[in-house]
Amino acid sequence: MNGLHFRPMLESDVDAVLHVEYSAFSHPWTRGIFLDCIRSGYECWLMFLGNQQIGHGVLTAAAGESHLLNITVKPENQGNGLGGRLLAHLIERARQREAEVTFLEVRESNEAANHLYERFGFNEIGRRKNYYPAVGGREDALVMAYSLLD
Repeated sequence: MNGLHFRPMLESDVDAVLHVEYSAFSHPWTRGIFLDCIRSGYECWLMFLGNQQIGHGVLTAAAGESHLLNITVKPENQGNGLGGRLLAHLIERARQREAEVTFLEVRESNEAANHLYERFGFNEIGRRKNYYPAVGGREDALVMAYSLLD
């Protein structure tokens, strides 16, 4: 996709990140969570199409493992393969940090994300009961893993 590019997230980007986050999720991350991730040295990335920020992702990597903590594409830009492009970028960052595996949790009800992760090669390895807040209660998370070894 022409004009698609990535850059590291800065503290000054958090207002714009929150705008995308709040448009995409019923239970979005907070300003404090994003600031903590940036200040902790996590892999925090923005995805742009031209000069428009259309997504963001957060990944942590240490001791041969990585954990995808957040991947978000603006609702009006979803369904065009951009989530896969953002995911591929974050996986490449994990490889550069010498991770051998990437883990993630995803809402059981998030069918689009579940299909993306399965198409990419993630496998379900477990479930976390009542992991996510949900309208009217809590929701299970599927735990997925992807080997970064060739």
